[in-house]
Amino acid sequence: MQQKDKEILLEFGQLFSKIRKQKSKSLNKFAFNCSNTTSATISRIENGLVDFKFTTLIKLAYALDISLQELLKDFKYKYEPEE
Repeated sequence: MQQKDKEILLEFGQLFSKIRKQKSKSLNKFAFNCSNTTSATISRIENGLVDFKFTTLIKLAYALDISLQELLKDFKYKYEPEE
């Protein structure tokens, strides 16, 4: 995985973790409510260690009871391809 990709995933993971905690959802409780997603996978997402599928992103928003737009609204990372 390229360094820029790691930075993007970590930025999203930190944002996601913040939202999950604001909603007072523990990691295990959240994973239980997010179908087919383990607490280990959620932890790996929050720590920027996994490049997950788009469908997983939709499941995360659903489990937080927010829209995909709301989940991503504060995601400010600008992608610049490596040369």
